[in-house]
Amino acid sequence: MMEKKWMKRLAAAGAALMLAGAFAGCGGGEKSEGGASGAAGKTAKIGVLEATSGPGAAYGIAMKEGVDLAVEEINANPNTKVKLEIAFYDTKGNKTEAINAMKKLIEQDKVLAIEGPTFSGEMFAAGPIAQQSKVVAFGTGTTAPGITDIGDYIFRNAIPGKMAIPQTVKKAHDKLGFKTAAILYCNNNDQMVGENGIYQELFKEMGIDVVATETFAEKDTDFSAQLTKIQAANPDIICVASLYQEGALIAKKARDMGMNQMIIGNNGFNSPEYIKQAGAAADGTLVATPWNPERQTEKAQAFRKAFKEKYGHEPDQFSAQAYDAMYTLHQAVEQSGTTTDRKKFRDTLAKIKGFEGATGQFEFDENRDPKMELDILQVKNGQWVPLE
Repeated sequence: MMEKKWMKRLAAAGAALMLAGAFAGCGGGEKSEGGASGAAGKTAKIGVLEATSGPGAAYGIAMKEGVDLAVEEINANPNTKVKLEIAFYDTKGNKTEAINAMKKLIEQDKVLAIEGPTFSGEMFAAGPIAQQSKVVAFGTGTTAPGITDIGDYIFRNAIPGKMAIPQTVKKAHDKLGFKTAAILYCNNNDQMVGENGIYQELFKEMGIDVVATETFAEKDTDFSAQLTKIQAANPDIICVASLYQEGALIAKKARDMGMNQMIIGNNGFNSPEYIKQAGAAADGTLVATPWNPERQTEKAQAFRKAFKEKYGHEPDQFSAQAYDAMYTLHQAVEQSGTTTDRKKFRDTLAKIKGFEGATGQFEFDENRDPKMELDILQVKNGQWVPLE
């Protein structure tokens, strides 16, 4: 029995090594002349801030899994010139924890750059510390408006609501031709407050009548009052800006009340936990996402296979984005040729073009926001599938 386990581990290690080779130089761009030579044989220390406990832990756990897989592959790859060392702190989804951890990474651990934190509110709280210290903070879940306005050391491959929401709404409008909408959002979450503003402005531009706007607070569990008002207004669609916990409860209650409108979700819905907790009530929900597990590209399917072999379950959007974030950061490390010069690293990261990862082709725009294609998915029979 022990021999079989040992052989299985050996085979898995070999597979990881081969996969790492497939991802070598996955950014697609040429490395700068002799770029990694100054850092060759060294190790770059990268900080990771994720909420792996507390409210919304499913997002942070998924991101940490993506980070760990990427680092394992990068460090096992014989073509890697600079390996990565990770300093990790669990922020618990708490702004104070995020601030303290950000300070530790910068002042004590002396990291080159930071992946995270998980949530927009955490980035608004801790991002200014990174900016003031001139250390890159790279968000993979920070979709709220204004995140990169914190400063020129703040980056993200998280899809901003201003990019995702219009694509989702317009695709739904093309399919349904709806004329009225209701909006239900969390009023003490920075991301969700910002997304309400995006919905309101977008519907005004489209000539869609917003017949009800209702709010709730994080950790609320009873949405009867809000949904009763929305039901009375009888909108054609319902737009919800929340994390997966509240989103699932809202969907279940709406269906229990006999409301069958399409629900348009936001980035918070892009977790398997939403479908798991909402059950059949999730059917008909629409989202925009950069991750499609059925995307038939070498990078997407190699990531999916490796992830399932390592963790025993399918990756989600947040795993895929964190995985790509680490490869992006590593490419900047090698191209910059430094493991300590934070400005040189930052400038190199901003110039990355043509990166291709699990979520597709990617680069930063002039505001350090992502430029990439999104898929519009709908829940059917408990699965995310492309909207037809």
